Amino acid sequence: MKRLAVLAASVVIALPVYAQDIATVNGTAITQQQLDKFVKLLSTQGAQDTPELRTQVKQEMVNRLVAVQAAEKAGIDKKPEVTQEIELARQGILVRALMADHLAKNPITDAKVEAEYNEIKKSQAGKKEYKLRHILVEDEKTAQDLIAQIKAKKITFEEAAKKNSTDPGSGKNGGELGWGPASNYVPEFAAAVEKLKKGQISDTPVKTQFGWHIIEVEDSRDVKFPELSEVKPQIEEMLRQQELADFQAQLMKNATIK
Repeated sequence: MKRLAVLAASVVIALPVYAQDIATVNGTAITQQQLDKFVKLLSTQGAQDTPELRTQVKQEMVNRLVAVQAAEKAGIDKKPEVTQEIELARQGILVRALMADHLAKNPITDAKVEAEYNEIKKSQAGKKEYKLRHILVEDEKTAQDLIAQIKAKKITFEEAAKKNSTDPGSGKNGGELGWGPASNYVPEFAAAVEKLKKGQISDTPVKTQFGWHIIEVEDSRDVKFPELSEVKPQIEEMLRQQELADFQAQLMKNATIK
């Protein structure tokens, strides 16, 4: 019943004289048509149209009309703060309905989704992701010394990371950062990664806001782009939001605002 009470706020009680009445409250009729509309609204929210639901809906409509009549009798509906809230609710309903109507007239078709998918896929073509290790230290001299030791095979990269890296996350794992695109990292680090080949270690330390890095590219591969079926819902939602944003921008452009 709590759910019904919330949803009932969106139902406007009209009184067509031709409709069959299912109840009267202090002489005001509630019609079969109003009940049907309310049940239809609940059905769009996942409710099943059953006799039990219709009984609940009827009782909720009666309860609400009793309360509305009491509020109007007390003059509550004339209070400035109440009339403002009613107007804001009216505006909100109209805006949502307008947007829904626009999307119904301009649907996001499978063709549009596929075209957007192909554009995104094209923009990602040739991009790589890297399996990386790094060692982070506080000063350049320490980084240079470690690079020399690793290159001379006096210590492995993993051993140097565990012993010297100040990165608490990767240091204990031998500097392992896992797979990811270079764009996951700060610009200086990303630029250095993209210049390195598979199996290569940076010849000079890379300075970032975090300190001095020694970077190893363990492996690299082309980014695997997901299948359309995997990302279709996200693309549909993105296109819907873009369609609504464009529509609202056009409304603003056409409006006379002073």
